[in-house]
Amino acid sequence: MTFAEYAWLIPIFPLIAFVVIGFLGNRLFKKWEGGAPIAIGMAAISLILSLLVAIEALTGDGTPFIQSMDWLIVAGENFDFNFRIGIYIDTLAALMLIVVSIISTLVVIYSLGYMHEEGEKKRRYYAIISLFIGVMLGLVLASNFLQMFIFWELVGLCSYLLIGFWNTRPSAASAAKKAFLVTRIGDIMFMGGLFIFFVGFQGNLDFDYIFNNVEAFVGGNELLTLGTFLIFGGAIGKSAQFPLHDWLPDAMEGPTTVSALIHAATMVKAGVYLVARSYPIMVHTETTLMIVACIGGFTALFAATMALNNTNIKRVLAYSTVSQLGYMFLALGAGGYIYTQTLEPNIGYTAGMFHLMNHAFFKALLFLSAGAVIHAVHTEDMRLMGGLSKKLKITSAVMLIGCISIAGIPPFSGFWSKDLILEAVYEGIEISPIFGVLYAMGLITAFLTAFYMFRLWFLTFTGEPRDSYAYDHAHEAPKSMWMPLAILAIFAFGSGFALLFGFESLIVPEGVFALPAKTALVVVEDMFTNPLTYASIVAALLGIGLAYLAYYKKTIDPAVFTATPARKAMSNVLDARYGFTRAYDWIGLTVVYGIAKVVSAIDRLIIDGFIDGVSSFLIKSGNFLRRGQTGYVQSYAAVVVAGVSLIAILLLLIGVVI
Repeated sequence: MTFAEYAWLIPIFPLIAFVVIGFLGNRLFKKWEGGAPIAIGMAAISLILSLLVAIEALTGDGTPFIQSMDWLIVAGENFDFNFRIGIYIDTLAALMLIVVSIISTLVVIYSLGYMHEEGEKKRRYYAIISLFIGVMLGLVLASNFLQMFIFWELVGLCSYLLIGFWNTRPSAASAAKKAFLVTRIGDIMFMGGLFIFFVGFQGNLDFDYIFNNVEAFVGGNELLTLGTFLIFGGAIGKSAQFPLHDWLPDAMEGPTTVSALIHAATMVKAGVYLVARSYPIMVHTETTLMIVACIGGFTALFAATMALNNTNIKRVLAYSTVSQLGYMFLALGAGGYIYTQTLEPNIGYTAGMFHLMNHAFFKALLFLSAGAVIHAVHTEDMRLMGGLSKKLKITSAVMLIGCISIAGIPPFSGFWSKDLILEAVYEGIEISPIFGVLYAMGLITAFLTAFYMFRLWFLTFTGEPRDSYAYDHAHEAPKSMWMPLAILAIFAFGSGFALLFGFESLIVPEGVFALPAKTALVVVEDMFTNPLTYASIVAALLGIGLAYLAYYKKTIDPAVFTATPARKAMSNVLDARYGFTRAYDWIGLTVVYGIAKVVSAIDRLIIDGFIDGVSSFLIKSGNFLRRGQTGYVQSYAAVVVAGVSLIAILLLLIGVVI
């Protein structure tokens, strides 16, 4: 017996919590924090089972564990399709189980304090968040693309419900709709990719079959490339990559706990996981991999610039997430493309997934720390904060750990994975000069990340209070909130050390390549004798130094960043998100609504008009003919005589003509 045989229960427990909390009355949970103990208990059970399954997979021989059953059988004369439902557990799934289950459990525990004042709404919150956790774990364990797509859509539904949790606020309702609609664009692309895979792999969408039979794809490399590109399109929407990135900053209208879950463990990580899961197929399509790398590299830099002058503490973290996700796609695309050209093992895949894990821990820490700040001062505007380290000692300390980690300062976790990503991209310069540009983007992003994250920390926790009322009433978060923060701080500091214990050779795509195992000493020696390592460290230190001089020491006046008309104009462009929000609105109001009006007119005037016209003609014709039904025999006889006479006359005329 193995723990993997019971892995199907992992998503079941949170789903049980959803049913119990969601469908049992309020009376049962009035004294139970809206069902929080059930949500926490079921998430914790899934966490324990996930860890047991993951450890078993990571210490095994590398063979995926597959368990499935028939779901839908479609038989015909010329075809026979068998859709299956099951679980597929390899090292990638094991890594995701660890990340999702740990973060989710800590977020639900944290919610005890953060959502305490929400009254009857808490029941709805804990029900939906349990559903969210369950469907994300189901997505991770899915054994085929169709099953994965079903959970993919449910993840989108849960994010919509949670982003719009405070649905009486117009801004929250609008943000929820925006997230739902924008990600639908990616979902349609994902579905298109599945259609191509379904046809190309002759009706079989199982991972095990596809990964081992890529050469059997029917339709040629061009069609396979289109299929993988459309699959990546799904990831662009879900993971908020350019140009479908603009929904994620607005998603901050939901509770901060939801933001932490979406950014660290569920919604946006699903897109990265999709690309990583599809890697054995994508390494056969170099064009798609180059697109993945370019979009990832551009998004990393593009999103980082929009965090530079933002004053909302959660939106800064949101842009940071978009940027860091770009890093992950950059690593996956670069590593895969280099492999297609050299057929030699490349660190890119491992670096991308390593960064996904590290980012999950330090981003959950940062968001939940921001939640503790908001809980204390009741504002998200950093201009109304300042000096809070005196009142929020624990929160300021753990958030500093998160900032150091995301900035990439050794030995904190973000350093290890960010450095591997830049190393992987740099290797591609010999193959294509594009990778030189992508490496430069990654290095500049490292500088910008360090700057805006420490700008956030200095503005929030140092200096004099800028709102005396908020400062006077500020207080440290309750135990239920700071304990998860302390645990996440440990991970944000130490998860990067997994690289010293074989992570580099452990998390590799099945059936593609294997990296040689290295000892901890060799890993450290390779990293710290590489000049590229010091380039990224210097970039991060320069960013921290600039933030320190501008927002702590004040030797540089922050007003200098908008001192000239050109700088002010650039600042306004960043505030306007490069015009993407207005562009989305214009497209929606002008293009989409315009097309809808044209389609509506065609439907009403042409389609309905034709049908209504035929119907009206038949009705009028029937009414006219009905007048001849008088009921008098004399009338009918007259009509018959007239008809016979007319026929006789016609026959005589025809005879004369002939």
